[in-house]
Parts: sequence; structure tokens; C-alpha cells
Amino acid sequence: MGDKQRVPSDQLLREARERFDEGIDFTVAVEEEFALLDPVTLDLVNRFEDVQAAAAGTPAEGHLAGELIASEAEIKTGRVETFADVPATIADRRAELAGLVAPLGLELGATGSHPWANWKDQRIIDTPHYRRNDELLRYVVWKNNTFGLHVHVGVKGADRAIQVTSALRNWLPELLALSASSPFAESVNTGLHSARTQIFTRFFPRCGVPDAFDTWDEYERYVRFLYDTGSITEHTQLWWSVRPHLAFPTVEIRICDGQPCLAESQSLAALCVALTARIARALDEGEPIVQQPHRLIEENMWRAIRYGLSGDLIDLERCEVLPARARIERLIEWVLPVASEIGAAEWLRVPEQNAAERQIARFEGGDDLARIYRDLTLSPSREG
Repeated sequence: MGDKQRVPSDQLLREARERFDEGIDFTVAVEEEFALLDPVTLDLVNRFEDVQAAAAGTPAEGHLAGELIASEAEIKTGRVETFADVPATIADRRAELAGLVAPLGLELGATGSHPWANWKDQRIIDTPHYRRNDELLRYVVWKNNTFGLHVHVGVKGADRAIQVTSALRNWLPELLALSASSPFAESVNTGLHSARTQIFTRFFPRCGVPDAFDTWDEYERYVRFLYDTGSITEHTQLWWSVRPHLAFPTVEIRICDGQPCLAESQSLAALCVALTARIARALDEGEPIVQQPHRLIEENMWRAIRYGLSGDLIDLERCEVLPARARIERLIEWVLPVASEIGAAEWLRVPEQNAAERQIARFEGGDDLARIYRDLTLSPSREG
């Protein structure tokens, strides 16, 4: 098996390293996953192929992608050269997708999980990539009816990209706490603020918080091991919450829940890009960043999953427990100088309530799941 995999993995890794070494700092691409809904019942509906057909010849065609289940659609900004153009591009892509699905009699759900959908009713889309994942993962992939926001940030230099990825691990819980939007699943209040993260990262192999790597060579040895042992057949089968993407010279942040509110989607993208740029600046200038142990980051990750923005997070350097909001405000203060340089500063904010908190407050006030979820759907006339 090693001989069969060695040639493609050799070429993949060589070309990936070349792309990183020739890359451009802080280009951005944002990917958002949305649920396809019946407008009356708000149930998930397996109609991605209809959406794909309708996109032919429209502005959305080049930005639309299938994502695992046929009741899901992903819309991508494509590569944007500077962050200043990202917020408007996110808005444009959302509007394109909403306008595309409306004539098909569909609406879009934008939280990290559907409040009541049964995974048994969802169909895996028929592409070679997802057929392979279905054959490989079976029940694990069937259960993953979740929706996220991913941010790709260009980082020049293969070793530098690996070091940025390793440093970003420290702040994955902060990004998750800020983005949490999925307190409901399988018709219950899960008691979590991000049921999506629990479903996805605790089910999939090679998922959640990765190990830290110091150099490209160290990372490459690990990826070669996975190919040579038949553990993976595609590089995207490393489903970590942050990863160097081998098809693009980007670091991909994958921890965030899907966002029903456009402004919060734009703000999350701003923080992801500004944090990545701030880490790169620190590495360039010799500012020390401690690579926290996996076990300690996981303590914060559980806090973010369980309590989101309403809970506490640990300052791992000072061993100090802080409200999550205060922790994120400190993070924004740290990234702000670089954020100003790249045009992201005006988008950085901590909301009074994030999407999970708003939903939980309504539910605890006696509202039912259907009314709560309906107010979080996207349409051409509503931003979330």
C-alpha cells in the first residue's frame, strides 16, 4: 500500500510546499455552509442537485459547492486579495445563494446544527469524494448534519505556515465561543452552545485540535505516514479545526459554527484573518508564542462547546480564569494594530449576545424551536 500511495503523496507535498513558498500573505477566502429547507415546515430537504442546476449560467455558479449531504449548500467567496473587500463579498455571495434558492421554493438555514432534523433522512451527495468518505466513515459521516464557516488565510512560506497553524491552536476555543450558534439538535435543547462541534470533532478521526508541528518537514513526515499506511487517501481527510490546506497556500480555520447574522459572519472572518496576521507578525519579529499542550487547549475547548460566550475561558499562560467575553476582548486588543493595517479593525466586535445565546434566551422564555429557527433563516430580504 505504501508504494501505491507514495508517488501521489510525494507530488502533492512537493507542490504544496512550492505553493506556500511562493504564496502571498493574507489573501482571504470564506466558505459558508447552509441548510436547504422546506419554507413551510423548515425541514431539511435533499435538493442540492436542483440548486446546482439552477446555478448554471448565474453569478453563483463558480462559487457554489456541495458539502456532504444533499440538504446542504456551500457558498464561497473565492480568493479575495485584501480583507477590505471581504465583508462585501460575503454579503454578495449570501445574496446570490438566497436569490438562487427562492425560486426553487427553498429557504436557507444558517445555524451550526438543524434543531430537529433526523440524520437518517439525509442523503450523501453522489460525488467521488463523498462516496469515498461514506465508504470510509459510515455512521460517523451519516451523523454529521452540521454547518460551519471556514476561513482560508494566505501565509507565505511553508515553515511559517506550519508555525502559524500551530500557534492558532491556542485560540480555537475563543473563536468557537464567539461563533457558537447550535444549542439545539434532535429536537432537544442539548445544554451545549455548540452541538455542531461536539457532533463533528468528537466523531471524526483526525479532527478537533491538532498536534503542534515546528517545521514543514515534520508535518510532511506525518502526512506521508498517513498515506503510506493507508490511513488517508486524500489530504482533506485531515479534518482538524485548523490546518494548512495542501491544495492552496492557505491556513484554513474550520472551528466556527455557521452564522445566521451577516454582520457576525463578517466579524468572525475579520477576527480569523487578523489573528492569523498577528501571529505571523509575532513570528517574524521574534515575539514568543507558547504552543500550549493539547490537553490544556482541550480544557478551553470543552468550556466553549458547553458554555460558549456565556462561560469562562482559561488564560493558559497566566492560569487565570476569565469570562469568555473578557478573554476575547483581550484577544482583539492584541490583534488590533495588525487588524488596522489590513482593513479588518472596524469589523472586530463582541456582540451583546451571540447566536447561541439569543436562541437559548428565547427557548427559556417559552418560545418553541420552530419559531426560533424560522427567525434565523436567510432570505433575499433578510440578512439573518
